[in-house]
Amino acid sequence: MITMLSQRGASYFSYLAWRAGLKPSHLTLIDLLLGVAASAAVIAYIPVARDGAPWWPVASAVLVAWHVAYMLDCSDGQLARATGQGSEAGARTDILSDVAIQSSVVAVVVAVTDAYTPAVPAWAGAVFAGLWMTNLVTSVMAKEDDGVSLVKSDNIVIRLVKLVRDYGFVITVIGLALLWPEAMVVVMLGFGAVNALFLSASIAANARRSLG
Repeated sequence: MITMLSQRGASYFSYLAWRAGLKPSHLTLIDLLLGVAASAAVIAYIPVARDGAPWWPVASAVLVAWHVAYMLDCSDGQLARATGQGSEAGARTDILSDVAIQSSVVAVVVAVTDAYTPAVPAWAGAVFAGLWMTNLVTSVMAKEDDGVSLVKSDNIVIRLVKLVRDYGFVITVIGLALLWPEAMVVVMLGFGAVNALFLSASIAANARRSLG
């Protein structure tokens, strides 16, 4: 549902960009600025919130900003395909911008967890950050393989893991968790476990293919 809404919103952005004469990379760069700025605002707000300021205004704003940025991320590809303006440089810009934005989201999760659950060891945040990159690596590898999933299975557990890893779902959960920052540690550990499971399944599935 979230992905469908994001794609619908992206279609409007790509249409408006076409009418304005923008190129796909313009949308990519706007997406980059919005996504990173939203994450930076959350991190800057942590000391203010610790002094008693409410989280709901920032949580609401960043949730909207992240989703608009995600729509823009989807729209640049739509615009490129519709206008024939796609290029290798543009595709690389898109991927690198995704890395930057998602790194900023990871920083939000780790910073909030550290601020509200300081007993969690630093290595847990490092492992979470490393496993998060599994999302990007497997996504890029799947695109290079004509969109073929790295884990082909109808197993209900694998299908559920894939659903939970959807980026739209992920940023929704993280944004909502800002309303109860003490619970961010659960989000960090939960998504870390999901990404670890998907990484393990991807390695096992592809190793089995290569050896078979």
